[in-house]
Amino acid sequence: MPAYLDTIVAHHRARVAGDHRDLSDLVETARKAGPSRPFADALCAARSRSGIGVIAEIKRRSPSKGDLDRAIDPALVAADYERGGAACLSVLTDSEFFYGGPDDLRHARAACSLPVLRKDFTLGARDVCDARVMGADAVLLIVAALCDRELSWFLDTAQACMIEALVEVHDEFELARAVDSGARMIGVNQRDLATFEVDGRRAETLGRRIPGDVVKVAESGIQSALDVDRLAEAGFDAVLVGERLVRSGDRAEAVAALLGSHR
Repeated sequence: MPAYLDTIVAHHRARVAGDHRDLSDLVETARKAGPSRPFADALCAARSRSGIGVIAEIKRRSPSKGDLDRAIDPALVAADYERGGAACLSVLTDSEFFYGGPDDLRHARAACSLPVLRKDFTLGARDVCDARVMGADAVLLIVAALCDRELSWFLDTAQACMIEALVEVHDEFELARAVDSGARMIGVNQRDLATFEVDGRRAETLGRRIPGDVVKVAESGIQSALDVDRLAEAGFDAVLVGERLVRSGDRAEAVAALLGSHR
């Protein structure tokens, strides 16, 4: 596991170890949480309509960049992102390291019609249930932080809870594990989790190895419409963009500018 994840993952594993809620009860509660919005379908629709979709992210800070916007209003930002043409949202709910929380996701989802990804460190099956209960339509599974048994277990739990999963990878080994697990939506994170450096060609390199029937998402280091064009040409269905949008003065226009000719 990359070095910088150690502290974050240790914190979340300690939390998971102390969570003794009945899993079957949580799954049942999640199944009753109301209809979900189809996340992967929204990305595929954007791809068919415009050539690529944008997953626009709401986050207050990052461990590498510090504060982005501590006072961000998730509802206002979600509405701006939708107005700018985003296909889906991603909302950070980690409180310890990103200063987010479940209310950020709830308020963002209530303010728009877009499907929402819970962006967090999912290290227990109960976390998957919690994501659906708080209103998320998709949950993030980071291969670097999970063993094969956990990855398969959490994917099964997601299916039981009627929530989708974006499985994040960083290299060929993790990609092989994701494919073997049966992941139907794979995100390639272009940021090196040990150095925080971004390799702008990593998504293209790994994207060629992702099966054609899997929804493909490129993450991190996407700054311009040229980046989006390049990734669309490489066969990606969507890009996930956070810092670039959060820091912009006009967030609706920032999404529209990224999409450029893909609007």
